[in-house]
Amino acid sequence: MTNVEPAGLVLPDPAAVCVDVVTVLDPETVKYRAHLDLATSSLAHQSELVARLKALGATSPDIGQGIVPWTVLANPKGNVFCVLEPRAIYADTGPIAAVVVSCADPRAMARFWNATMDWTLHEVTDDMARLRSTAGVGPYLEFVRVTEITVWTRVHLDLRPNLRDDQVTEVARLRTLGATDADIGQGHVPWDLLTDPEGNEFCVLQSR
Repeated sequence: MTNVEPAGLVLPDPAAVCVDVVTVLDPETVKYRAHLDLATSSLAHQSELVARLKALGATSPDIGQGIVPWTVLANPKGNVFCVLEPRAIYADTGPIAAVVVSCADPRAMARFWNATMDWTLHEVTDDMARLRSTAGVGPYLEFVRVTEITVWTRVHLDLRPNLRDDQVTEVARLRTLGATDADIGQGHVPWDLLTDPEGNEFCVLQSR
């Protein structure tokens, strides 16, 4: 496993985004529900970032996006992500604009995840819901309605309970909100694996 996190990170930090890259024996090759959107500050910045990422090994997949103002890329392992054109809403998010999750019912997902994390709900419609830390910093968590939901996902969220809460109490609370236990053969691990009401897997880590 490789962990990528901001330099000098001290938890809890609502603006921080940590990315863990985990090796698996049977890499998934199907479409997946969640992906990252990267923010840019100008069209020139977007072009420069795309060029730099391609130099690092990113490719330009065709996933049926057509002509769009953002650029769809895939990392060397095939994980798709987007480099967005400059958008005012993402001007202060840092390099990651949003974690985007495909879903059938954005309103239901917003209710669950808003109760789960107590983030601020910035927008909710039948087609999209957008949440962000109550501190008003860091990336957004967005749920976008699609007509076809895939079964498996390469990208998932890890939740870390507040220091005042323990893992067992937090998992019990999430179950009352509609989370269910999941078993993907993880065995005995120090985290709990759950799924949200639409079957998206996420982990609850130990608070320390």
